[in-house]
Amino acid sequence: MGRTFAIGDLHGGLKGLIQLLERIDLTTEDTLIFLGDYVDGWSDSANTVTYLISLARQNSCVFLRGNHDDLLQKWLEKNELNQKWLEHGGQSSIDAYRRLNQEEIEQHIQFFREMFNYHIDAENRLYVHAGFTNVNGPDFEYHDTGFYWDRTLWEMVLALNEDLKVDDLFYPKRLTHFKEIYIGHTPVTRINEIEPVNRANVWNVDTGAAFKGKISAIEVKTKKIYQSDPVFELYPQEEGRN
Repeated sequence: MGRTFAIGDLHGGLKGLIQLLERIDLTTEDTLIFLGDYVDGWSDSANTVTYLISLARQNSCVFLRGNHDDLLQKWLEKNELNQKWLEHGGQSSIDAYRRLNQEEIEQHIQFFREMFNYHIDAENRLYVHAGFTNVNGPDFEYHDTGFYWDRTLWEMVLALNEDLKVDDLFYPKRLTHFKEIYIGHTPVTRINEIEPVNRANVWNVDTGAAFKGKISAIEVKTKKIYQSDPVFELYPQEEGRN
């Protein structure tokens, strides 16, 4: 039986991802669940997606949709431009995709189309880029965008009283549906942490790779954490999203 890893936001940091997988000592028996945001940040956004497409031929991979992936897909398919996207890493992806031919771009569009909004494994663990808002669970959401934009799930567990029990009247119902929840989207560096953070049954695996942080993976059974070097050190001539 192979291992299962949840892997946090990449933001075009292909050098960091390759380094991380080497440190994991990846085998073809391992399952990789990527929590989204493969692009927008470092110069390797297009190369990162190419690498992930190839990786999925070797390993069992689950690719979740991040907000930056959704924005890039809209640009690739419809030429939609969002000024805030350009300011927060989008321009780096546009520059990267100018180096691809049309056949490669079509392969990438298909990759984005086939991403999942969320994934539930056989052990009732939920994997999602940002979170969900419906108290009855993600299957009951009215809009897909919350899965890759909404931050309230993470904000809620950060503010949660640690003494509150699951069967308490005031315990958040959202947290009761799953054994564990793995997310990205909001860098834990914002709360001065450098490794994946656990609050209640939620694990945040975004360790700020787009900025001054690392790319992180957590083995979901053992909770062993693996990390790359700080990604900005691997791209010394670039600014990323800093």
